[in-house]
Amino acid sequence: MPNPTGASILVVDDTPDNLRLLSQLLGTTGYKVRVANSGAHALESVRTHPPDLILLDIMMSGMNGYEVCQQLKADAATRDIPIIFISALDDTGDKVNAFTAGGVDYITKPFRDREVLARVQTHLALRDLQQQLQKANRDLARRVEEVEARNAELDAFAHTVAHDLKNPLGVVLGYAELLQTNVSVWSPPQLEDITARIVKGAYRLNGIIEGLLILAGARRKIVDFMPLDMGGIVDEVQQRLSRMIEEYRPEIVTPAVAAWPVALGYAPWVEEVWANYLSNALKYGGLPPRLELGADFLIGGQQVRFWVLDNGPGLSPEDQARLFTPFTRIHTERAEGHGLGLSIVQRIVERQGGQAGVESALGQGSRFYFTLPAA
Repeated sequence: MPNPTGASILVVDDTPDNLRLLSQLLGTTGYKVRVANSGAHALESVRTHPPDLILLDIMMSGMNGYEVCQQLKADAATRDIPIIFISALDDTGDKVNAFTAGGVDYITKPFRDREVLARVQTHLALRDLQQQLQKANRDLARRVEEVEARNAELDAFAHTVAHDLKNPLGVVLGYAELLQTNVSVWSPPQLEDITARIVKGAYRLNGIIEGLLILAGARRKIVDFMPLDMGGIVDEVQQRLSRMIEEYRPEIVTPAVAAWPVALGYAPWVEEVWANYLSNALKYGGLPPRLELGADFLIGGQQVRFWVLDNGPGLSPEDQARLFTPFTRIHTERAEGHGLGLSIVQRIVERQGGQAGVESALGQGSRFYFTLPAA
């Protein structure tokens, strides 16, 4: 029966007649056959182009079959190739030595065609099943790793919900209860201050919830990537952050609208990236903050790098390594944050075919960047 897979077989024997007979038998059955007339030639052939199976003679001049098999089994790249010994030696001890060396089967000479084909087909089928099992194990290990990573993220998510939502929610509830129970005793300025604190807490709650929804949606949502009006997106983000800008009174330097390179992406996600980068630069930049925004093409022109440069204290290499880890805070002394923003940035930028990162040194500010495919 022809072999539909076209498996490759290496025949090793120092007798030309045996090489010819086995090559003809296996070749007409549909296998791809290579031959080697010595142990050294066999080792070179296997390491250059590993076959699916090896038929190996034992008694050869120079290096014998046992030695060839032992060397192949000692090499991680070749140890899984099944080896069938073919030999005129029919003693039980010879067969034991063959299996001890690493052979999977033993055929005595003079060999019979049907026996050779049956054993070859059997061990190729076993080899195929073994490879399928190995692939299934690798897939399973990858899925287990993904599940463990998601479980770790869910644990961090639970911590975020329990800790970060609790603080602003406590502020909102506390001041709301003051208004509800003692509204008549507060003066107009006091009422204005209380309601401002409630509004601020509500904005913080809303920001955390929006961030979590974006992070979840970045896993599942399928979007079309279009050329981006980056100048318009940046303007929209500054309007969105108008309350923070009014509070921190930064100097913000941006390119002219026409100077922005055109990149491909999904505008709502890119807006979220800019919002995170700008809000972090406002909170953790200098006093007062100075923000410089810009863009440049990377080598080859296939990617555009967009960035925000601040005048803050800079980051140590250790802090830089932790920045894009979900639910991690760095600057807890400067501003309260939910430690989620840069994780969102990384995930949605990667979903758009780019990368997110930071360049920083202590005392020299930080440049947060993200890349997108050029349009």
